[in-house]
Parts: sequence; structure tokens; C-alpha cells
Amino acid sequence: MNATLLNTSIKCIRDTSVTSVLFPSLYSVLCIVALVLNFLAAFTFFNIPSTTTFVVFLKNVVVADLLMTLTLPIKILSDAGVGFWQLRAFHCRYAAVLFYITMYISILLMGLISLDRYLKIVKPFGRCALQKVRVGQLLCAAIWVIMLALALPNVILSNKPPVPSGGKLKCTSMKSKAGISWHEGFNYFCQVIFWGTLALMVFCYTFISKKVYESYKASKSRSHAANRRTKAKVFVVVGVFFICFAPFHFVRVPYTLTQTRSTLPCRAQNAFYFAKETTLWLSASNVCLDPLIYIFLCRVFRKKLMTTFCKASKESSKATLTQLEMSQMAQTTRLSHNETSLIKQSTLDSSVD
Repeated sequence: MNATLLNTSIKCIRDTSVTSVLFPSLYSVLCIVALVLNFLAAFTFFNIPSTTTFVVFLKNVVVADLLMTLTLPIKILSDAGVGFWQLRAFHCRYAAVLFYITMYISILLMGLISLDRYLKIVKPFGRCALQKVRVGQLLCAAIWVIMLALALPNVILSNKPPVPSGGKLKCTSMKSKAGISWHEGFNYFCQVIFWGTLALMVFCYTFISKKVYESYKASKSRSHAANRRTKAKVFVVVGVFFICFAPFHFVRVPYTLTQTRSTLPCRAQNAFYFAKETTLWLSASNVCLDPLIYIFLCRVFRKKLMTTFCKASKESSKATLTQLEMSQMAQTTRLSHNETSLIKQSTLDSSVD
């Protein structure tokens, strides 16, 4: 029965007339911006010592974002139908797996960042093991090891020869029966990660909001601009999380069912595919929005970034000044040379006269 349903799903020819043009263009813009922002963030962060758990978590977010960004060119070419079907097969078996894994690592790290903010704001004088740098590093290492280990079967069990259908290759066609089951189960596990992280963030930011409100009330602040800035800083993680990840996870489960056991008409499967691709692009935009977290919430990062820009600006000014001075010296030398030539010529003329 399951095999019949799977064959039905595979025989449905996916309509990519829009997605093969629209989304590669959108991902291309995303990729260019993300490469600039994340290489700049990586350069800045890895010149900052890991003195707090917050910095440790943010450094791991940068690594996850960079890895996700590096998978985008393969996705762009694959979705646009550029190159051979082997490129699509490579994307299905390796690049797509890394793309999703780094996304869920980012989600887990956002949960840890929210917990860290809760401990710093709500319990600023408390002592907790989670606030120790070593513990933060071990947590991040555990997240990477566990998530990569769980993703490995998606690579190993995509072992069937690729069979393009209608000129297109569906990733599920490469999965064995065990691969289909693991794919479905892993997607449910990822749903647990998302909703569990969401619950943690709701808990943390409920108390953070209460603490911020009490702080305003105690200080009797009347500065509306300051209030807005503070709220933006406190809730930037929540904003990025909801904008990027929430829409995708409302669509992900029904789309997975169309891949593994759906008896829906082909038109409905294509509609779910388009919805999944749209919300997936929003999830990928996380690699461009995460720098907002670094700028708004990490004072050390902000200070280092400003120092780097100021230093670059000073060096540029010095270089310009040096060039100007050299130009003036060259001009003075030319004038001196011309004056000497004129004197020599005048002397020669006098002697002739």
C-alpha cells in the first residue's frame, strides 16, 4: 500500500515553471547579501574572545549561517535547472541536507540565546551553570554532533539511482523505503525542535517583558524613543525567529505528507510545493537577518565592528594623505627641476651674448 502511494507521488510531475525562475533570482540576491554580511560578522567575531556564553552562541550562529549560505549556489543552479541532473542529485543527497541541518542548529541556538537573555535580565545576580562559558561551548558542540548524526541517514539512505521524471528529478525518488521513513520521522523531530524552541522563547520573553515593564515603571521613564529602542533590542530575536521560521513550519508537515504518503491530486501537491518553497525562502533569509541580533544585542560585536571601520577609514585617509604628499613632492621636484633648467639656460644665453 505504502509503495503504491509512493509511486503515485513520484509520478506526479512537479510544476516548476514559476519556481525555476522566481526563487533562483530571490536566492541569488539572498546569497550575495548573506556572503557579505556573514563574512564580515565572522571576521569581527573571531577577533573577539569568548568571554561570555552569549558570544559563544553567536559565534556558532555565524558558522551555521555561513554553511547554509555556501549551500545556496548549488540550490540556485539546481532549482533553475542549470547543469546536468547529477547536480540535482548532489543537491538532494548532500547540499539540501546541510541546508536543513544548519537551519535547525540556528533554531536551537536561538533558543539558547533567549535562555541566556532571560538569565541575564531576569536573574542578573543568580549563578547558573548555563552562564559558564565552558558549559556553553559543550552545549553548542553537543548540538552540532547530535544534529549531524541524525542527518547522516538522510545521506546514506538516498542510495537509489536517480530517475528523472518529466525531465525533473524529485529528491524522494532517490530514497529507499527506509530512507522515506527516516525522512518523514526526521521532519517530525524537527517540528518538535521548532515548537519546543518556540515554547522556550515564549516562556523567556514573557518574563523579560515583565521585567522590562517593571524597570520602566520604577524609573518613571518618559522617553518614548528610548522605550522603542529598548523594545526593539529585547525582541529582535523573537522578531527574526517568527519572520523566518514560523511560516515554514506551518507548511512543512502537510508538504512532507505529500512526499511520503499523500493521495492528493497532483495540483494540490504542486500547491503545497510552492507554499513550501516560498516559506523556505523566508527561512533562508535568516542568514541576512541574524546580523541584526549581533548589532542590537552584542555590545562587544558592535564596538569591534565600529573599531574596524574606524581603523579602515583612518588607514584610507592616511593612504590618501600620503599619496597627496607624494604628489606634492613630485610636483615640487618638477618645479625645482624646471627652475634649474631655466637658470642653466639663462647662464648659457648670457655666455653666448
